[in-house]
Parts: sequence; structure tokens; C-alpha cells
Amino acid sequence: MDEMEIVADQGEWRAGFRERVLAGYRAAGCSEPLARALLERAAKGIDGWTVATDGTGWAAVEVAEENGATLGRIHDLTAPHGRAWAERWCAEHGAQRAEVRITGGGGAGPFADYPVRGQNRMRAVAEQPQLPAGLTVRRLTEEEYPGWYAGEEAAYIADIVRAGALTPAQAKEKSDQDFEKFLPQGYLTPGHAFYALEAEGQVIGTGWVNHGFLPGVTFGFSLEVYEEHRGKGYGRAAMAAGEWATRQGGDEAMMFNVFGGNEVAMSLYDNTGFAVLDEFRYIGF
Repeated sequence: MDEMEIVADQGEWRAGFRERVLAGYRAAGCSEPLARALLERAAKGIDGWTVATDGTGWAAVEVAEENGATLGRIHDLTAPHGRAWAERWCAEHGAQRAEVRITGGGGAGPFADYPVRGQNRMRAVAEQPQLPAGLTVRRLTEEEYPGWYAGEEAAYIADIVRAGALTPAQAKEKSDQDFEKFLPQGYLTPGHAFYALEAEGQVIGTGWVNHGFLPGVTFGFSLEVYEEHRGKGYGRAAMAAGEWATRQGGDEAMMFNVFGGNEVAMSLYDNTGFAVLDEFRYIGF
């Protein structure tokens, strides 16, 4: 069979897909409960995916509306020549771009020419992480929260636009939705903690973490060193503060998202041992 044909019975493909995704997360160092939790996130909406085969491999695709745009998602691709079919299928169903999730940091494979939109990274933290000398961490006060929120929102929108996937207006819409989703009670949202990082008598940055985001995992939504204090080694100090906060919340591992185009952050994560769990790439039509 040379051409891709859509299949009605997805049982064979689903079994293989689940094992491939689990293997990628295990290879990235995830515990079994975490790997399975990540699999469920990766397979969300699977009943609505379209699956095709050429007899040697598979392609799984869907089209969805997101932030005012029609987006094609290539969820799985093992057919040697399946990329062209997947992109064509997405375009024929109205997609303005296609995105792919690559699990486990195993390389971009047939999507090496797709620009990176973002990565999820994770690392187990030390059992008793120590804050660097000269750095102190305190909880952000409720009075400081509105100013912090405004700065975080502006930085988040800028990161989305720099990654190249959305326009400024779409990025603002996504920002509003995401902040409402993750901080429905603002400063008092359960499981979330906000920190101020201080050195030499000044606040040099802030942190925002979500404890129990996944089994045993604290998610670092933001560890920000203010621009005027960058280049002084505080980036690594902020990462140490994130590890400390992870243990304060009772978790064993810390996860981050980094947007495409943020080479400084990617380099820092590489140098501090954060493995790639998922890489998201996209291409416009």
C-alpha cells in the first residue's frame, strides 16, 4: 500500500501510540505515574482524531479552533512518507498552520524544518536544595501581586509573539484565557505560590510555581530575573530557588515551559540538566 488510507478501527494504532509516548517519557526520566499522567494529557481528545496508514506506519491528525485560528495538529507520524499527507489533510480541512508534539526529546525527525514553538522540560530536584549565598526568597505580598501580574501578562504575551505562532491580538486572547484558567482566584488560588527573590537588599526577580501540577511535580510558571540584574549569575540562582520551592511544596521534580526563540532560557535549562519532555513545532500554510 503506497497511499495513506483512513482507518475506521483505530485499535492497533492506539496500542502502539500509547507505548511510543510512554517510552518517550520514560526515556526522559519520568516516573511511571508521571509518564502515564503525561500520556493522558497527550491523548486528550483522541476519539476525535483521524488516523491513516500506508501499511507500514501511521499518521494521526485533527483540526481545531484555537485563539481565533484554525489549527491542524499532527499527533502521531510513523509512516515514512506520511508528513505530506498529514499536512495536506490539515490544509484541506481549513487549517492555517500545522503543529506537532515530539515526545521525549528524541530529535525532530521529519519535522526538523518546523520552527520550535515551545518545550516542556523537567528535572528531579535535590532532596535538600540550598539557596545560593546572598540570595533570599520570601513570599510575594498581596499588595505586590497586581504589579507582578501586569508584568507577567506583558512578558507572557511577548513570549508567545516571539515564538511566532500567534499575532499580538491572538496572544492577548490566549494570555487572558490561560491566566483565568490557572489563577481563577488570583493571589489566593490554591496550590500556587508567588515569591520575591532578593539580593543585596533589592528584589532582583520573582517566581510563580504550582505545586502538585502533576504527580510529584511542581510546575514553574515563571522564574524571572529583572532585566537590570541579568548577566550576574542570578539565572542559576533563580533555578535553585525553584528547586527549593519544589521541595517546600512536597514535590520531587520541577517542570518548566520555554517558548521557541528564547535561546537564553533554553541554554540555561540545558546547562542545568532539564530534560525535554515535549517539543512543540509548527509550520504555516
